[in-house]
This record gives sequence, structure tokens and C-alpha cells, in this order.
Amino acid sequence: MAQDRPTARELLEAVREFLDAEVRPRLDGQPAFHARVAANVLAIVERELELAPGFDAAEAGRLGALTGRGGALDDLNATLAAAIRAGDMDGRSDVAAHLLATARDKLRIANPRYLGRDEP
Repeated sequence: MAQDRPTARELLEAVREFLDAEVRPRLDGQPAFHARVAANVLAIVERELELAPGFDAAEAGRLGALTGRGGALDDLNATLAAAIRAGDMDGRSDVAAHLLATARDKLRIANPRYLGRDEP
């Protein structure tokens, strides 16, 4: 059930901005580091709330095309992993393309800076 405003995303953003702008500058050493880690965790959760539904749908679509099956994302990934272990996917460039796209999407959530400036 959706709540009224502020939304979960707005709350996360407000706490993250508070940690970055108000708390962290007043701290030194390990407490400052922990405040930075906490702000980064909140940023990851913000990106996951925004991006994960679309990324999950795209991944499920790619997995469906690769495996010829539908179903839950975890089940599709297990099916692909079993096929890879069995050697059924050897030499297929579409598998490598899927794995690369999935890894990039995960980095877009975890830390988009790891992708570099040239990544979309």
C-alpha cells in the first residue's frame, strides 16, 4: 500500500542529504567514515527503488529469450545457471551480452561511478 507524502524515496533522500550536509562535515575519523557509508547505503536504496523494477523486467525478458521459459526472476536465473553448467550455452554470444547487461544494471544501482563516464 502506498503511503502519503513524503514517499519512501523522499524520506531516504532527506536523510541522506542530512547526513552528507549536516552530520558528516562535523565529524572526523571513523564516525565521519561511518556517516559517509550510511549516506552511500541510502543512495543505493534510492537507486534500487527507482531503477530495479525496470532492470528486473529487462533481465526477465532477456532470460526468457535465452531459456525459452517464463517465470520468476530467481527461477529463470537458476535455469540459465544450470544450462551454463551443463554446457548448453557454450559459444552463445547472447548469453555473454545478457550477463554484461545484467552486471551493468547492478552497477548502476550499487555504484554508477564504477561504469565510467562513457556508459549510458
